[in-house]
Amino acid sequence: MTDNNFDDSSEPKAGLGKTTSGMKAMLGDPKKAMLKLALPMMLGMSIQTLYNLVDTFWVSGLGADALAAVGFVFPFFFMIIALSNGLGVGAGSAISRRLGSRDKKGADNVAVHTIILMLILSALFTIPLYIFAEPIFVLIGAGKTAAMASAYGKIIFGGSILLFFTNVANAILRSEGDTKRAMEAMIFGSVLNIILDPIFIYKLDFGVSGAAWATVISMGVTAVMMVNWLFFRKDTYITFVFRGFHFEKEILRDIFRVGVPASVQQSSMALMMLIMNVIIIAVSNTDGVAVYTVGWRVVTIAIAPLIGIATAVVTLAGFSYGEGSYDKVSFTHIYAMKVGLVVEALIAIFTFVLAPQIAWIFTQSESASHITNDLTVFLRIICIFYPTVSLGLLSSSLFQGVGKGMNALFASILRALIFVPLFAVIFAFNLNMGLIGVWWGMVTGNILGSLFIFGWARFYVSRLLKYGNRNRTSAPHEHEEFRA
Repeated sequence: MTDNNFDDSSEPKAGLGKTTSGMKAMLGDPKKAMLKLALPMMLGMSIQTLYNLVDTFWVSGLGADALAAVGFVFPFFFMIIALSNGLGVGAGSAISRRLGSRDKKGADNVAVHTIILMLILSALFTIPLYIFAEPIFVLIGAGKTAAMASAYGKIIFGGSILLFFTNVANAILRSEGDTKRAMEAMIFGSVLNIILDPIFIYKLDFGVSGAAWATVISMGVTAVMMVNWLFFRKDTYITFVFRGFHFEKEILRDIFRVGVPASVQQSSMALMMLIMNVIIIAVSNTDGVAVYTVGWRVVTIAIAPLIGIATAVVTLAGFSYGEGSYDKVSFTHIYAMKVGLVVEALIAIFTFVLAPQIAWIFTQSESASHITNDLTVFLRIICIFYPTVSLGLLSSSLFQGVGKGMNALFASILRALIFVPLFAVIFAFNLNMGLIGVWWGMVTGNILGSLFIFGWARFYVSRLLKYGNRNRTSAPHEHEEFRA
């Protein structure tokens, strides 16, 4: 398939009116659109994830117990990210599909619904976590680090509404192709967090709580930027009209049919982390959790470029599906996957070669230096599955873009909650490989899960190309035979 198969016109189409640069990109050549949408998000996601590593670096100076305390909070923090990102993915998919089918009024209404839902969900989720933080950490085995984990966690939980808003607002910007400002907000907040970390942790002597304060303050500044763009400058393509608002069942269903599975899908990653912590404790001790905590943060920055590509796939696949351009849907998936494979293969080689140096950076303190070798081993084993992540993550994003959230959810649960823990237990206990077996189990489970969802996605696209053209007279986001 060549670029000449597609209409490269960026002129406004009927029903859209005046378009922004992001909208013009989505109306044109899909390769150019993919690069325009993906490159800013790849950079933004990489910088945002880099601050996690820097945060870990500064916390590591407080010792292995501090690293373990942050590790026990991280799954809950990830759940907050999962809920907010899930809502954003659901809204972004619904908005992009409506824009593709030339329904701007409907897209605006989805955006308003999303903001209201964000306020409700953030309150329902974060208040209980804040109140019961310490008993929760005691229950999940934090032991001597429970008090430290609670101090860190309460600050994160208390400021989580800021994270909810920034993730949802970012998704709305991306849904209309405005990835440049989405990137700017992410980079500004991340750089500010990097600057504030040593100040709050060491200069003000807040310890591990200082890392949490740096995160919350950075999110607050980013939220202010987003509020200005969306509600005061009003120069986005999507507009917000809250007067006379009332919930509409059709819009709620459309957001939730992708958003709920996406939230559960990402939450399954947090649950996987909790399960892995339990398995690691059974095989090793809190030092093993510290290795996993630091090592997994290295993993997150390694796959950050893929997450940037994935956000572009959701937007472009949704828009193309909405306008009935199913060849663009297929092209978006394959082209994004090829780019992802190359990028992640290079990152895997880089990580394998420099694993000792990366491990040393995060274990310089005297109290953490004893886990350096174990961390090096983790990094060299885990990087093996990096290239195959593109198969799974980008296939999942394709399903989300076209409104098939349950497909993505099923495949994610199979990978994160069945394959990964199962093979970790088999390798660690049945094959008597111990902690190293846990790492090999994670690699095996992730590779098998990614191959499964990729095959499923290509099967779905082949059916879409074969039968989808028969349904272009109906609303693109309501094709019945593709709901399952």
